[in-house]
Amino acid sequence: MLTMSALPNVPRWAVLAAHAVPLVTLPSGLWRIAVVAGVPLLPQAVQDWGEGLYIVMLSVVAECLALLTLGLVRPWGEVVPRWIPLIGGRGVRPGAAVVPALLGAAGLTVLCAWSFYAQFAGLGDGLDGSALQDAVLVVCYVPLLAWPPLLVAVTLAYRGRRTTA
Repeated sequence: MLTMSALPNVPRWAVLAAHAVPLVTLPSGLWRIAVVAGVPLLPQAVQDWGEGLYIVMLSVVAECLALLTLGLVRPWGEVVPRWIPLIGGRGVRPGAAVVPALLGAAGLTVLCAWSFYAQFAGLGDGLDGSALQDAVLVVCYVPLLAWPPLLVAVTLAYRGRRTTA
């Protein structure tokens, strides 16, 4: 049986939503890494190492940011782990977690809305691969649409729990 440890006063739905966030970002990151590795997912391969490094780092940073959502349901979201220099063992102020999380969710929402609009408004290159390549791209990127609402839900649960206690 799968067990997900969290603080005892965290609603189960919030724990599930927090654990879902890194999973919804994973397909797009794996797609980007596959492109850099030379898997024929695009009509043309990544040409220079700088572009490849950027794409891989984008995937790593996105996944790390997604993993931070777990802090909203785990003890390290309320007390800084002791191994962190200078601030280890101190309490996390609710605003220090809520404000960046909500700003991140707002930024993700704007990015998703812009990407959707740009695709249908004919801005940029659009999808230019084969039908299979385009289908794989869409299947890998559609889960990202769940990131902002999941993050908002978990953040509001964290805020409610931390500000009423």
